[in-house]
Amino acid sequence: MNEGKQDALLKALQNDHTQAELEAPDRIILDYAAKLTTTPQLMNADDADALRRAGLDDRGIHDVCAITAYFNFVNRVADGLGVELES
Repeated sequence: MNEGKQDALLKALQNDHTQAELEAPDRIILDYAAKLTTTPQLMNADDADALRRAGLDDRGIHDVCAITAYFNFVNRVADGLGVELES
């Protein structure tokens, strides 16, 4: 991937991952992570099944879930403690 295309992809991912040019499995993974982050109460078996249909095995599904949950946890701890990013 050339640098211009890479920059465009990064910008699209920062703004709205649904508008980024992604392969189907990558989009499904990001959709899952976004849903788990923003509306975890709406998660159900269909969400994991979508990952399975995209080619992930049980370990892959676990990893996507665990990594998403971990980053959400760390961000909430930082927010709760008033931690701010360095400039």
